[in-house]
Amino acid sequence: MAQTHILGYPRIGAGRELKKAQEAYWRGDISQKELLAVGADIRRANWQAQRDAGLDLVTVGDFAWYDQVLNHTLLFGALPARFAEGAADNRLDQYFRAARGRAPSGEPVAASAMTKWFDTNYHYLVPELTDDQQFALASDWLLDEVREAQALGHKVKPVIIGPLTYLWLSRAEGGALALLPKLLPCYGQLLQQLADAGVEWVQIDEPILGLDLPAEWRDAFAPSYQKLDSVAGQLKLLLASYFSSLRENLSLAFALPVDGIHIDCVRAPEELPAAVEALADNQVLSVGVLNGRNVWRGDLAKWQRQLKPLAEQLGERLWLSASCSLLHCPVDLETETKLPAQQLQKLAYSRQKLGELEELQTLLQQDPVADAAGEVAATSAAAVTEQLQDTWRQQPYTERAILQAERWQLPVLPTTTIGSFPQTDLLRQVRRKFRSGEVAEQDYRDHLRAEIAEAIRRQEILGLDVLVHGEAERNDMVEYFGEQLDGFVHTGNGWVQSYGSRCVKPPIIFGDISRPRPMTVEWSSYAQGLSKKPVKGMLTGPVTILNWSFPREDVHRSESCLQIAKALRQEVLDLEAAGIGIIQIDEPALREGVPLRESEHKNYFDWAVACFRYTCSEVKPETQIHTHMCYSNFNAIMDAIVALDADVITIESARSDLQLLRAFVGKNGGYPNDIGPGVYDIHSPNVPEREELVARLKKIAEVIPLEKLWVNPDCGLKTRSWAEVGSSLLNMVEAARAVRAELA
Repeated sequence: MAQTHILGYPRIGAGRELKKAQEAYWRGDISQKELLAVGADIRRANWQAQRDAGLDLVTVGDFAWYDQVLNHTLLFGALPARFAEGAADNRLDQYFRAARGRAPSGEPVAASAMTKWFDTNYHYLVPELTDDQQFALASDWLLDEVREAQALGHKVKPVIIGPLTYLWLSRAEGGALALLPKLLPCYGQLLQQLADAGVEWVQIDEPILGLDLPAEWRDAFAPSYQKLDSVAGQLKLLLASYFSSLRENLSLAFALPVDGIHIDCVRAPEELPAAVEALADNQVLSVGVLNGRNVWRGDLAKWQRQLKPLAEQLGERLWLSASCSLLHCPVDLETETKLPAQQLQKLAYSRQKLGELEELQTLLQQDPVADAAGEVAATSAAAVTEQLQDTWRQQPYTERAILQAERWQLPVLPTTTIGSFPQTDLLRQVRRKFRSGEVAEQDYRDHLRAEIAEAIRRQEILGLDVLVHGEAERNDMVEYFGEQLDGFVHTGNGWVQSYGSRCVKPPIIFGDISRPRPMTVEWSSYAQGLSKKPVKGMLTGPVTILNWSFPREDVHRSESCLQIAKALRQEVLDLEAAGIGIIQIDEPALREGVPLRESEHKNYFDWAVACFRYTCSEVKPETQIHTHMCYSNFNAIMDAIVALDADVITIESARSDLQLLRAFVGKNGGYPNDIGPGVYDIHSPNVPEREELVARLKKIAEVIPLEKLWVNPDCGLKTRSWAEVGSSLLNMVEAARAVRAELA
């Protein structure tokens, strides 16, 4: 009989218990012992859910206090020394200092760089490795979790990130691959320890097998896994890849000395026959047939028909799973109390997907039912691309820039922010009471107006040049628009982790998308009426709304994106008609929607970039269009970013020590329009010093002409306190004025 397992489970808790405990610990409201107890409770609940669903193996090691890549940096003793200074032997505080620059013990310090996990909205902490890096195994936390699960009677399968993927995700000046000989012994020691602990199977994630790998990385797999196999003994290794097809790496993966291979049959169903052909007689084949990144129920009848012959052929050597870790899915649909029954029956959160695996396991022991309806064919992107042939603005940037400069009369190094301001406890409380009916709509709107007025007042006191209304009316930059647009369904508890304690609640695209009424015009117009300075209109772009929602699976993503773009185009023109002359259309998710295979990039960018341009192609030349991007590998998509044709782009660059800026100043390209590299990291509570910002601005001004340079934080300020925001922005404005006076 086919076996069942998963690659990982959400760690936030069904009620976001981890987030609440983390933030309470950081504030000093609970002790570390109390925080550890919350983590233990979440792990126990996760393991029990898998056992209750009849899974044959329970996954261990997928829990993290902040990030699984950071877990491995501690696992291999690779945490930079600055995070231990002042934190004594408190390893958890050292961990949090690496993640966010601050913990209850130790002085503030620059946090590690953060970027996206492959093509997802999950952020990981980039390992900082040196050319002479030394590794030392520190596996207590993982072994403790293994013993913890075993004591509860679970048959465990620990999961670790593979050595090649860990190094690929790392940053090392001399090249991370050169460190592989030093790292492999730690993996060997870890496998020996897990074998000694009575573990039978270990899952090793190598998702870089779904990439176009350089030859030297491909060539490193066979000798690396031969070394691991030599020390694994009776321990069995399951090699897992996901998010993409294996293609030329399929034969490589199946030839490795491992006992099983996991493939993503959601992203690459066409590779199943080749995988079966390549499978050795003693290997297990794990098939990811449930979408670990979406909330729709799986087509179990389809998989019963397709897998029935394979189940009879392989028996227990066929494993059923989700396509990837369920980290990217909400926890439990049973917590949704307000969704209509006709919607609920179409959905499956992580816990329900466990039940689907058990159901499919049972179905494979029965005769398939004939397919009466046939397969639903997804629409093609070709028709969408055809509709987006001419989306460029009528005047080129060089002409627009002259008209915009005449209209706005901004100083050199104009200062602004990315859009959101702190969402205070009072604001969140009023919003909750409004949603529950305890606060009348007019009272709620009056409160929002007061919040906006206060944001404008503070910005004028600080001396910012281009203001924002602060987005007090928005719960989230995507969820808010999903609530305003027809075609979306909004959940009450569909939370997924974005990074650390940051959780988002993606809306679900249930049908065709349209805009029944203006969404932001009232708030932007009100804010502009409070100031003589320009106030930016703030919109989330069509690609980001698409990528940060749970999409339909019966139409191509490009079709939904175009529908969103049409709605936003109406909003942009309404904002312009209302007198809003600077409009920011954020696209932080443009990069993460890019397919992992380079051969598929052009098809994606053809419609994604055109959808962005479509939203603003009809505005007047003197209307200035901004966009914002963060935490991405910009080098790989520079041509697409230029093709967006935004007048101003703001980017995250401070946490990466301006390394991401290199793509925008390249000799053979770069960004030709205005640019605002983020000068300080908003994801850390640390307040940047004025002198630090002056030095950073001077460094930026060495490579970007002053007349094209804007000054702004890395990202929105929603998650920060007003005390942090006020001090940080004051130092930023003063730094801009100092550099302006000195260099201009």
